[in-house]
Amino acid sequence: MVSSSHEALHQICQKDTEGMIRSFRRLLHVPFPEPRSIAVVNTDLTEIEPVERRVDSLVRMDTDDGDVLLVLESQGKKDERKRGSWPYYLSYLYEKYRCEPVLIVMTQSRSTARWAAQPIRFGLPGWSSLVVRPLVLGPDNVPVIADEAEAARDVTLAVFSAITHGKGADAAAILGPLAAVLETVDPDSAAVFAELVESGLIDAQAKKIWKELMMPVNYFFKNPVAEKVREEGREEGREKGREEGRVEDRVEMILRILEWREIAVPDPVRERVRGCTDLEQLESWAKRAVHATNAADLFTTEQPE
Repeated sequence: MVSSSHEALHQICQKDTEGMIRSFRRLLHVPFPEPRSIAVVNTDLTEIEPVERRVDSLVRMDTDDGDVLLVLESQGKKDERKRGSWPYYLSYLYEKYRCEPVLIVMTQSRSTARWAAQPIRFGLPGWSSLVVRPLVLGPDNVPVIADEAEAARDVTLAVFSAITHGKGADAAAILGPLAAVLETVDPDSAAVFAELVESGLIDAQAKKIWKELMMPVNYFFKNPVAEKVREEGREEGREKGREEGRVEDRVEMILRILEWREIAVPDPVRERVRGCTDLEQLESWAKRAVHATNAADLFTTEQPE
């Protein structure tokens, strides 16, 4: 059965392939050629025989150096059967499409990443007839993006970071900045990315945090008044609504981060946070909330940000 996290990883690649290639160059240190055109290819590798074989996602790039097939596989855990399947996939795809296949494995597990990165060799000792060397994206080579400005520079990379690292105690610090950035991109893309992150997170606490962070964002996307503003092009009203939404979002984020970290919030602190409408100040308090040892640390200028 295909899991939601399994689907999310390769759907990101199909949603923003150019961003994916940019991320692959940065994370894998492989000089992927600049694509002239990109097309998502049928993933079905079933032959005439009644044996079904299917890759997760298949993207064909037309480059100045020839066509390249990106074979994208999401791997949740070690599976020795894949050591036979992956070479078959690559050989079959080369025979079918007559262009170079490149295998990229994505995982949220460090041990699975190490396993997947091992070369697959067939042949005699010291003389391999076939060698498959998967490229692997995992927690060790995908950076942790916990800064809103950095997430805004490359939203696709930030989504990879959220799915790969968004779990446990670090979830709020990673998911909060990404949630804020999604308010600034076009609504259609933001809605897709939000759904992909939610389905890609495997940690229960991270899922809960993400759903709560998305509540004000989803409200703006779906609210009929906001939709009417977008349709009629009322830029002033749209920006005002977004500004109010951002303020409310930051206020809730600050209080929820403290709640998730099991830090008591006295009424005076809660009232001061809720009464603030300065986005810059709220951003500062949100960063402090990630490191605070008590609620009063929000207002201590010496607290690291």
